[in-house]
Amino acid sequence: MTSPDSNAGLPLAGTIPRRSGVERAEIAVLEALAVQGEAVLAQLDGGAPIFRSRLRFVDPDQQYIVVEPSTDAAANAALLALARAVFLAEVGEWRIEFAAADPEQTVLGGTAAIRLRFPEVISSRRRRAFERARVPPEPPLRCVASAEGVTYFEASIVDISRGGIGILQAGPNIALQAGMMLKSCRIECPDREPVILDLEVRHAGPAALADGRPAQRAGCRFLNLSPASAELIVSIGKFLGNKS
Repeated sequence: MTSPDSNAGLPLAGTIPRRSGVERAEIAVLEALAVQGEAVLAQLDGGAPIFRSRLRFVDPDQQYIVVEPSTDAAANAALLALARAVFLAEVGEWRIEFAAADPEQTVLGGTAAIRLRFPEVISSRRRRAFERARVPPEPPLRCVASAEGVTYFEASIVDISRGGIGILQAGPNIALQAGMMLKSCRIECPDREPVILDLEVRHAGPAALADGRPAQRAGCRFLNLSPASAELIVSIGKFLGNKS
């Protein structure tokens, strides 16, 4: 396994010549994920369980990567059936995504593994622009939302700030994507007046509920937030902070 730059944490930045369409700094992000043993997730098709793994090897010639098999045999089979998979890792306040194609079984260091083509796109970005209050299980805080042409759905709110919310959708029955607009969403908190506003999905990816069932987590920012609604959001955040 190649070693990341000696001063390279996550994320990495710099002006390094592009190689094969991927910045050297972006490659070093993958290398650091492997060295640090960070978990990576991939959402699978057809209701299959989430693929949970770790990045084991990053080819220095940028031809392939190797991930550990999941402990779930069904998730491994579902991944191997895909032509391309999108992987997600969250490290501190950073979110790292990469897509890799043509998964196949292999052996690395005498143990089973899964090999994929080297990612063509690797991205990393901060997950939060504002400090967020984490939402405790009780009292529950939920979001009722919809997108144009999409059925209404409910999601649990896992954190909230003046800039936006993080939501967790069980199932998930609605596929959220970055850039999706959610109109007239209703944020509901016990003993507080509901807040009605629009949301923009900034990022979305696979997650899991406490019992292991698949879910989808998304980060959303508030759109056209009125002063009155902003005060309600701040009030809810303070209220939840006292309950944590």
